[in-house]
Amino acid sequence: MSRPLRLTVLASGRGSNLQAIIDSIDTGRLNAAIVIVISDNEDAFALKRAAANKLPHIFLDPARVSNSQEYDLLLAEKIKQQGVDLVVLAGWMRLLGQGFLDKFPDQVINIHPSLLPAFPGLNAQKQAFEYGVKYTGCTVHFVDAGVDTGPIIAQQIVPIDPDDTLESLTKRILIEEHLLYPRVIQLFSENRIYKDGRKVRIK
Repeated sequence: MSRPLRLTVLASGRGSNLQAIIDSIDTGRLNAAIVIVISDNEDAFALKRAAANKLPHIFLDPARVSNSQEYDLLLAEKIKQQGVDLVVLAGWMRLLGQGFLDKFPDQVINIHPSLLPAFPGLNAQKQAFEYGVKYTGCTVHFVDAGVDTGPIIAQQIVPIDPDDTLESLTKRILIEEHLLYPRVIQLFSENRIYKDGRKVRIK
């Protein structure tokens, strides 16, 4: 087996996708190692999850710098120190600028709770539910400087049932997120993902 893929996980909130990644590593389904968890929110439960699993973790305070470009540079510096292979966004609520992304070409991915390009941005589950679509789901994509506009790596469909509530739909999407994200990261660890412009191919 090749060496574990070195991950930095960026999380602003509960960190349930972080936990799914941790669990997949622990059970041997994912050949990766989380080298650091970074949050821009001091109270993020994701930091508590990292501590409980004895993972290196830091709160990187946005108030330390005067603008988002400076924060991106500070964040990139912290990540570079760890020698990571992949930067994984797991409920990260800040846009990353081009200056940050240029330092990690094709090495930053995100998961979004809709079938992009439909329903980007905040409250994607609510957007889909209120629009009345019959299917939604989740998308893993490369991160670019836009809002959920990067090339799509993988998607999982979730049907919207007639008796669904927003809460039940959100829970079912989250279940699929927790399955899809570790699977995609495992593909990176196997060097099976190739990006050609906006087209992403899995070998």
